[in-house]
Amino acid sequence: MANFSKPSVPRFSVDVYQNEYLPEGGSEVNAIVTVTSTGGGTLAGVPGMTRSAGPDTDAAVALMVDCSGSMDYPPTKMRNARDATAAAVDTLRDGVHFAVIGGTHVAKEVYPGGGRLAVADATTREQAKQALRRLSAGGGTAIGTWLRLADRLLSSADVAIRHGILLTDGRNEHESAEDLKAALDACAGRFTCDARGVGTDWEVKEVTSIASALLGSADIVADPAGLAADFTRMMENAMGKEVADVALRVWTPVGTTIRFVKQVAPTLEDLTGRRTEAGPRAGDYPTGSWGDESRDYHVCVEVPAAGLGQEMLAARVSLVVPQPDGSAQNLGAQGLVRAVWTDDMTASTSINPQVAHYTGQAELAQAIQEGLDLRKAGDIDGATAKLGRAVQLAGASGNADTAKLLAKVVDVVDVAAGTVRLKAKVAEADEMTLETRSTKTVRVKK
Repeated sequence: MANFSKPSVPRFSVDVYQNEYLPEGGSEVNAIVTVTSTGGGTLAGVPGMTRSAGPDTDAAVALMVDCSGSMDYPPTKMRNARDATAAAVDTLRDGVHFAVIGGTHVAKEVYPGGGRLAVADATTREQAKQALRRLSAGGGTAIGTWLRLADRLLSSADVAIRHGILLTDGRNEHESAEDLKAALDACAGRFTCDARGVGTDWEVKEVTSIASALLGSADIVADPAGLAADFTRMMENAMGKEVADVALRVWTPVGTTIRFVKQVAPTLEDLTGRRTEAGPRAGDYPTGSWGDESRDYHVCVEVPAAGLGQEMLAARVSLVVPQPDGSAQNLGAQGLVRAVWTDDMTASTSINPQVAHYTGQAELAQAIQEGLDLRKAGDIDGATAKLGRAVQLAGASGNADTAKLLAKVVDVVDVAAGTVRLKAKVAEADEMTLETRSTKTVRVKK
């Protein structure tokens, strides 16, 4: 296998899309901020190149595998989980620190043990796969204990990137919801985590809340046979991350308030409540780890009303990596959000296409969630109305993937009008897939 020199650190850029014109008395400014990281030289996903590419020792990964009793029903589920974890171990680059955790009502170190991490090479990868073969199912589910053990292990490594991959097939029945939330609060900002539910006996809101709190991805693997491919993709993505703990820093002038900051692509994530103060009139919003990628954020600012012809800087957006001593490393990219008051009705009433698109994507996700909740509650009329609106929004925005998932839950009569009928029988996996992926968005057509 070829070795590759350490790639350069990615370069960040910021682009702002907005209609800066406000009518007389107008005070709400909306902007879509596109953040792009390029030039890191990541090779994730390139066959045969993943293991040696990228920084040699600047990452640590903890793999958390559900070993509760339900993983034995059917027995192929546990076998597929072992194979998937082995495939992920094979994807580790040389020099990456790693550990495997077996999760039941307690968390156990499967490999390497002794409260430490292994360093990936041919020998340790093989040892880890041998240890995986001894995994068996039995016991309950207390995911908070898995996360706390992962945090302890990951924090023992002096690395920039700390990442977890978590697999569960059941509900978190052996600890309280408060215990899980406390564990998530304790781990937030310390490592990122992708979460996967296998089969159909797990709780969607539990798995998505784990990924949300730890700035990772969530998905369903309805057929356990698909786990190996999914785990490999997740690990390749983790190996492609090169800058950790990036924050979106938003500065606003006196008299201006931030209504919200939300990630809107590739998935919806409200970051408003995660703000940490960063000096006078500035706040940091966490975005997690980055490789070569692009994401979109919706920033909504309330400005003091001004007279016609006046203009002001409503917000300045930059990218930083906060440091433990309270300082921050500036990543050298910024964008400006402006406000200009005009009596030109055409200018002031025009909605920026990017803002309109992502407002629709947010409404689409909300309509799906509310529609499915109403369906579960037996409110057929309410569910039909909400899911009909979702079909309409998915069609209008070109979100073909979500449209296909909706078509497994409703019979579509008229996309443009949002006319649908609820299907009499819906496979549980189809409903769970729609709910889990409801926050995935499509990028606006530039």
